[in-house]
Amino acid sequence: MCLVSIMDTIGGVRPMNFPFRNNVTLLGSGECSAESLDEALTRAPILVAADGAAARALAWGHMPNLVIGDMDSLDNTTKAALAPDIIHPVLEQDSTDFDKALRSVTAPLIVGVGFLGARQDHTLACLNALVRHADRRCILLGESDICFHAPAQLALDLPAGTRLSLFPMADILVRGAGLKYPVDGLRMRPWGQIGTSNAVDHTGQVRLEFDAPGMLVLIERNVPDGLPLVMNALL
Repeated sequence: MCLVSIMDTIGGVRPMNFPFRNNVTLLGSGECSAESLDEALTRAPILVAADGAAARALAWGHMPNLVIGDMDSLDNTTKAALAPDIIHPVLEQDSTDFDKALRSVTAPLIVGVGFLGARQDHTLACLNALVRHADRRCILLGESDICFHAPAQLALDLPAGTRLSLFPMADILVRGAGLKYPVDGLRMRPWGQIGTSNAVDHTGQVRLEFDAPGMLVLIERNVPDGLPLVMNALL
C-alpha cells in the first residue's frame, strides 16, 4: 500500500488526493451485502468508506484505510473506533459522499460497493459522478448490476445471452458489434435513442467504440466472473 496526502488550495477549497498503488474498494451506505464487499476486497484490497459507511465496514469486520465525506452520518460510536488520522472531512454540501470520495482517491481501479439500488436519487447522483470523474476508472458493483463508464474502446468477452445495457449521458455515436440488437452507427442521447435491455449475441464477443465520453455500461451481476472480466477490460 502507498498513501500520500497532497493538499492544494484552489479558490479557498482544499481538495484532497490520496494516491494508491493497489486497487481501492469504496464502500457506501446503499444496498449492499457482506458478500459483495468481500468480493470487491479480494480484487481491490484498500478500503475507503464514504462517511457513515464506516459503521458498516466495522460491523462486517473490516477497518477502513480512509473515511471521506461531509461526516453528517458518521456516528460518535463509529468515530471513536477509528484512528483520527484516517477521517478526512470534506465540508461542502454541493456533492454526494460518493463524489467526494471518488475525486479524492487515485488508484489503478476503484470498485464501488453500496452505491446502486435502494434510493434512485442516490443512484442517479452516483452515475452522474461516474461520468464527471471519468479520469477515475471506477466500477459500481451492485446486487443486480455491474455498472461503469465506458472508455473510448471497449472489448468484453461474455457468455452469449448476458444482459448488457448502454445508457448515454451525452450525445454519443456508437460503433461496434457483438450485441443481439445491433448498435453500430446509432447515435445515442439521454433524451433520444438509448440501448438498454440488450444482450450479448452468439459470438460472446462485444467490441464497441464511442466517439465521446459519457456512455454507461451495465451488465448483469450474476454473470460468471463478471467483476474480473470488467476489471480486465478497463485496466
